[in-house]
Formats: sequence, C-alpha cells, structure tokens
Amino acid sequence: MLSTETRKEIIELIKREVVPAMGCTEPVAVSLCTAKAVEILGCVPQHVEVRLSPNVLKNAMGVGIPGTGMIGLPIAVALGALVGRSEYGLEVLKDTTPQAVEQGRHMIEENRINVSLKEGQCDILHIEVEAVSGSDKAVAVISGSHTNFVLLQHNNEVLLDNSKTKDTVSDAAADVELSMQKVWEFATESPIEELSFILEARRLNKNVAEESLKGEWGHSLGRIISGEARNKVFGDTVFTRMVSYTSAACDARMGGAQIPVMSNSGSGNQGIASTLPVVVYAEETKASEERLVRALILSHLTVIYIKQSLGRLSALCGCVVASTGSSCGITYLMGGGYNEVAMAVKNMVANLTGVICDGAKPSCALKLASAVSTALFSSVMAMEHHCVTSLEGIVDDDVDKSIRNLTSIGSQGMQQTDKMILSIMTNK
Repeated sequence: MLSTETRKEIIELIKREVVPAMGCTEPVAVSLCTAKAVEILGCVPQHVEVRLSPNVLKNAMGVGIPGTGMIGLPIAVALGALVGRSEYGLEVLKDTTPQAVEQGRHMIEENRINVSLKEGQCDILHIEVEAVSGSDKAVAVISGSHTNFVLLQHNNEVLLDNSKTKDTVSDAAADVELSMQKVWEFATESPIEELSFILEARRLNKNVAEESLKGEWGHSLGRIISGEARNKVFGDTVFTRMVSYTSAACDARMGGAQIPVMSNSGSGNQGIASTLPVVVYAEETKASEERLVRALILSHLTVIYIKQSLGRLSALCGCVVASTGSSCGITYLMGGGYNEVAMAVKNMVANLTGVICDGAKPSCALKLASAVSTALFSSVMAMEHHCVTSLEGIVDDDVDKSIRNLTSIGSQGMQQTDKMILSIMTNK
C-alpha cells in the first residue's frame, strides 16, 4: 500500500494535469497568454505581436476556435485580447459572444495581429505575446506547459521572471516518480473516496460527445459511425459505441464547439481518449461505479506517466499515449490484473508507435478512432495472455522500458520528422 504522503502527491498531480479546457489547448494557450498581456496593458491593444515555438504553431494552424466558426490563430489572439480572462485558465474564451467575434474579425482585417515563429532556442512549448497601445507595451510569456507564465512585463517593469528557472508545471509533474507498478497500486488500492473526483471527466467528456452526435461538427465521424454505417457495416456493439463516442467528442472539440472537455497533460483530445472508451465500456458491461472510478484513474494516470518522459508536445500523436491509458482501464474492467495491464501496454507500444502529429484539426477524430480500436484489440489480446514479446521490435520484457522506448522515439527520434511536418504544413 502506498503511503498517505505518496497518495497525496499523486492526487495533486492528477488534479493539476486533468483539468477542464475549452477548445484546442494550443490556440487556447495563445489566447490565455494574450489575455494576460492585455490585462497588464490595461486596454484593448492597437497591435498584438505573437511569437511561437514550431510545435505550438503546428498544433494551432488548422483547428476551430470555440464559438467563432473560424479556424486558426488570428481569431484566437483577437478574442484573447477582447474577451479573454486569464483567471479562467484553459477556459479563457468562455465569455465569447457573436459581437466579440465580429470585433475580432475587424482586428484581423485591420492587420493588428501578427503571428510568427520564435527565432532561436526556446522550449518546445513556448508562447510570447507583446500587446502595444501607443507607447505603452505589455509582454507575457508562457513556456513549458500550457498555463505556465514565466515572464510578465509592463514597459520596463518586470512583474514576473521565471524564464531562467526550471520551475514549470511539467517539471513539477516529473518530480512525482511514477512506474506502471505504482500507477496500478494507486488506482486499485487507494481509498475510493480519494479518487471519485475523476468522475467529472466522465461528465464533461460524455456531455460533449452526446452534444456532438446531435449536430454537424468537423467530419462528423462519430455520427457517421453511430448512424447508418452502424447497421450496415460495424454492427451495434460496445466496440462501435466506444469508437463513435470518442470520435464524436473529438469532432466537436476540433470543430470549435463552445463546450468544455476534461483534458489530460494539456490536451483535450488526450483527455477524451483516456476517458470515453473506459466510460462506454464500463456502462455497456454494467460495471460498478467504484470499478469505473478506478479504471479512469488507471487510464489518466498512465497517460500522465507516459507524458513525463515524452514531453508536452512532440511529433508523436497524443492518441498513442491516451489510448494506451484507456487500454489499461479497459483491461482492468475486463477483470485483468497488473500482468494483463502490462501486456496491454506492450501490445499498444508494438502497434501505434510512429503515428505522427500533424497538428490539431478535424481529422484528429480519425486518429482517435484508430487508437480506440487498437486499445480494445490490445486489451482483448492481453486477457487471452497474448503479448508482443521482446523479440519483436521495440517492445521490452520490462513494461517501463517499453514505455521509455516509445517516448524516446517520440521525443528524440522523430525530431526531424517534426521539422518536415511543419515545413509541409507551412508551404502548402
């Protein structure tokens, strides 16, 4: 049994990493940074200069901005300046109105917003915003994680400067030393009353899926799967409902629905994919609420653990990590123990490693659908005690080493891939 102090640290970690977010977290983080700069400035700026790390730019180029019907960074910046409130965190744009969107369009048309790549060395997640009105200037910088301000400045007065320290949320997450064994013990042995907060993830993410199934968002993949294709192609099964709910939630989020989701490690899609497959499987199999809570904790904490060595942003699609978490939760709900969960992780590493992240966009729903499918395959294999062995590819006998192999490829091996992806995206 883990100590009370260790459990407390892990609970604080989960609550820090599993938070509500409205819209794709990269453009929303840019909105947040803009809102803070404008709050420091004290008025609507005449001009806003935004400089971003390549990965932030990549993830923010093609995604819908909540409540706008528009795509991309300029409107995210404009709304951050006009109605953004930094106290809302990743829900910074929840006060968006049609009037504000129209004002934002005018700001864009008047060329008052400029977005560019940050020159020189910077964190893989880095956002700089400079808001100017006359001779008055305010600067805000987010780095390391989506809500971590490292520099705030008003003209020549420095209000905050952590830019030369490593005191970031992501580093704080890494300070909590995890392993698959520790993740398993925490999820399955902690007092249930300490874990029930995770049910808010079910409420938020199930709500966005159900709202999405009623309308037209993104490519409507979730609605397509649950519609006529369910009867003609897929069949009415728990598998179909898991895939349709997960992809539907992604459809709405990437399409710019003004509905919050529960994110994980700075990503709404990761939050969706580590929640909804587990929730749907639990409901379809009539699992008890306690089993669901423990399965969700297992899923979300596995994602956090993997992200500790992968990093916030990389060339590796977040669906790989999130669906590995959900495969663990599903395996637990199937009656699996630690050995079966470890097998499921290895099966996931053997299958999905190498799926690229080419930015946040409506077609992310396709990747989530593929990832959920793989999660279920991996769980079913594990429950039959079939596991990819260390003789095959990058899988190791040790599950934690298998995870490190995955994250090393994503964070180091695919750096050139990341540059190529951004070059292709920006030169079309």
